[in-house]
This record gives sequence, structure tokens and C-alpha cells, in this order.
Amino acid sequence: MNALRNKVQLIGNLGQDPEVLNLDGGNKMAKFSIATNETYRNAKGEKVTDTQWHQVVAWGKTAEIVENYLGKGKEVAIEGKLIHRSYDTAEGQRKYVTEVKCTELLMLGK
Repeated sequence: MNALRNKVQLIGNLGQDPEVLNLDGGNKMAKFSIATNETYRNAKGEKVTDTQWHQVVAWGKTAEIVENYLGKGKEVAIEGKLIHRSYDTAEGQRKYVTEVKCTELLMLGK
């Protein structure tokens, strides 16, 4: 069961073009967000779509694939794990971030 701990699988569409950073030592990091949609009918029988946004970070070869092949609106399946971190702004305010660290990527659609 250890393989199932902290595992995330999502299928969604990119909300904007990825932001790719070239880091020291030749490593790359790509940041992007994907939207997942769930459709259901409410108590009145009306169709409702619930959209959730997920922040994703990819490193190394995966980041290169993101940079070369993904763009706004592209459908992808990702697998990874949740990462929680915090940082302090210039004004001294603490901010908290939850991201998916992408370890597997599958391009879907056209």
C-alpha cells in the first residue's frame, strides 16, 4: 500500500501557456495550471459543471516536454504527488501553496 500514499492523478485542460524556468546547472522547471470539470444534475434537474483548478510543477525532462508540446487549452493526464509549501511576501505576509509535483505526463486530444 506504500505505492498509493500521496498519489494524485488528474485529467484536465491547461488554463494558460506553461511558464518555464531554466535553472542553474541546466535543469528546467515548468509551472502550469489545469482545470478539471465535473458535471452533475442538481435537485432541480439542472446540469451543473464544477471546475477545479490545480497548480502543477514539472522538473527536468518532463519540464522539457511541457515546454515543447503543451499550451493553453491542451488536454493532459498527469500523475504526481501533492506538495505543500509556504513563503513570506515582501510585506511580511505568509502565503501557503499546494501544488502537484508531476512525475508522469500523457498528452491527450488533438
